[in-house]
Amino acid sequence: MSNKRPTKFIFVTGGVISGLGKGLASASIGALLESSGLKVTMLKMDPYINVDPGTMSPFQHGEVFVTDDGYEADLDLGHYERFISTTMGRINNVTTGSVYYEVITRERKGDYLGATVQVIPHITEEIKKRIHAAAEGYDVLIGEIGGTVGDIESLPFLEAIRQMKVDAGEGNSLYVHLTLLPWIDTVGEMKTKPTQHSVKELTGLGIQPDVLLLRCDREIDEKIRDKVALFCNVDRRSVIPCRDVPNICHLPLALEHEGLHSRITEKLGIWTGAPNLAPWQKAAATLDNFKTSITVAMVGKYAGLADSYKSLNEALVHGGIANDCEVKIIHVDSEQIEADGLTAEVKQADAVMVPMGFGSRGAEGKIKAVQYARENDVPFLGICLGMQMAVIEFARNVVGLEDANSSEVNPDSAHPVIDLMLEQQDLQDKGGTMRLGAWPCTVKEGSLGHRVYGKRKISERHRHRYEFNNSYRERLEKAGMVLSGLSPDGELVEMVEIPSHPWFLAAQFHPEFKSKPLACHPVFKGFIRAALERQRRQGETMELAGLRVVEGSGGKEGSS
Repeated sequence: MSNKRPTKFIFVTGGVISGLGKGLASASIGALLESSGLKVTMLKMDPYINVDPGTMSPFQHGEVFVTDDGYEADLDLGHYERFISTTMGRINNVTTGSVYYEVITRERKGDYLGATVQVIPHITEEIKKRIHAAAEGYDVLIGEIGGTVGDIESLPFLEAIRQMKVDAGEGNSLYVHLTLLPWIDTVGEMKTKPTQHSVKELTGLGIQPDVLLLRCDREIDEKIRDKVALFCNVDRRSVIPCRDVPNICHLPLALEHEGLHSRITEKLGIWTGAPNLAPWQKAAATLDNFKTSITVAMVGKYAGLADSYKSLNEALVHGGIANDCEVKIIHVDSEQIEADGLTAEVKQADAVMVPMGFGSRGAEGKIKAVQYARENDVPFLGICLGMQMAVIEFARNVVGLEDANSSEVNPDSAHPVIDLMLEQQDLQDKGGTMRLGAWPCTVKEGSLGHRVYGKRKISERHRHRYEFNNSYRERLEKAGMVLSGLSPDGELVEMVEIPSHPWFLAAQFHPEFKSKPLACHPVFKGFIRAALERQRRQGETMELAGLRVVEGSGGKEGSS
């Protein structure tokens, strides 16, 4: 007889409205359990029919997060990796599209020969199979159901997790429901009716929540808590306020303060110590008490939706934590620069970043931002497309190749310094066909990249079709650009820099995907440090200029 403990399952659903923060709530539960010694993994179940989010517009779905194994995932997997130590992969994201694709493929092969293929049991069994596969080898799996209870798309997933309670056995699964407790200004009251209706909808599907997380913007009085417990059939200690917090590092701390860890472990029969949240307390305290601040101008085409650059935004904040510095991110629309020239936000920033993106829209605005940073010694970081824009700018304005461009932006360019990878040229499908996932890179000794990483062998995640055109290597290197990161065979350029510049680094890969609040990625730590150093130098220059003015006026301030 095996002594192996059964995996415990926690399923997180959301009600009333979308955007309440199920991903962060799920990740915070993971952080609480992992910090008390449990081995935790996560699973995001997305109801959309896309096989994966890889072909979705960032304006619709936010950032596409890329895993080590090359899966294009929902951005919530980024939250998971930032909050727990488990590395996510394709096994940690399930979509309606991928489930139906698998079931229909098997039906065509004859695997269900003679059977009528139906949502129950075939679709739900495939979902449960994937839940069990993701849970293998872990103490706890936290499964988040995307969307809102009541959406028609999520019904198969809700039915599958309903069945999981029976399949897993008594005491081995738990339902957490995140819902909204709105404050209505006109009546001066907090209303519980939306929560009651959401729970009613869920119980109508056969799922009785074990724990309620009440998203709110202020303290909840005891009468409200009692009322929610009574009308939603949940014991009062399992009604957990989830109040807005100053920053996300406070969320695990706030949920622990409200008793969530003890309620979960008690209900699941898990014997474990209290969570060690000292690292989270330190990070939260740093974010609350910064000694100074810097501004980063992020010049991109998706400036209208911050979630388009979710991991980058978070990584910059991590850089601030590592340097005890508040990072103010100004999102600048590159099309606005094309139309009106460089904005004051770019000119006044302590550092400039050009992030990833696809297509030609806004490309010239990004190139102008790169040029400004290079010519004015402003710390610069280019990510993916940002590296390509840096190469184009250097080729045009330093090497003298006026028509230099990417063949993605201008297929007829006389100097395609960025070109389509050979293996990409005949592809017809767009989904899952880019250079994806973790790839090794060798860093040039003595380079800025080497100083940043502190080692020569690294591995970073990619998501792109276009590469540095090797036909132009010699000309760009001769003009002063250093190709400081290469693939192990030397064929692919992974990182470029300009040694004559105080801090200019651009990478074809995505370091932001590996940055965490408790372990900042070295690229962002170095980038924010460089911005701080520039700010300090500028301050010293202004002080010296002020001294000269005073001395030149005969020691009388304000003399003309």
